[in-house]
Amino acid sequence: MTLTDAGPLIAIIDADEPDHAACLEALDEAALPLVTTWPAFTEAMYLLARAGGIHGQRALWRLVQTDRLVIADLSRSALERSARLMDQYADRPMDLADATLVAYADEHGHRTILTLDADFDIYRLRGRQRFETIPAR
Repeated sequence: MTLTDAGPLIAIIDADEPDHAACLEALDEAALPLVTTWPAFTEAMYLLARAGGIHGQRALWRLVQTDRLVIADLSRSALERSARLMDQYADRPMDLADATLVAYADEHGHRTILTLDADFDIYRLRGRQRFETIPAR
């Protein structure tokens, strides 16, 4: 499984996105299924609606329905950690989607994330570990 941010979900589906080809290539490197959180999924749905309407949203739902994308449940401790992370990175600022992805990664020991967001080069997991980002920048 590969943790996934909203940006690559959008780029995989929307061929007009500048990072479309890079994200498709990154899928060859990513372990399936892709895993995201509800806030990141919601962000992708919203942005796909703005970009192309229901067609992009349907494509995102198909990823879930075919088990290529899993929307992870967040534990109470991951939710609490998300709030602390947003405080810790308030100078960025860290959004809810990023906070839940970092908290989920912390809780489940995942370091690899499919993302286009350079903030994941700055965010640290417990123990000061860096994320391994795909596509590599």
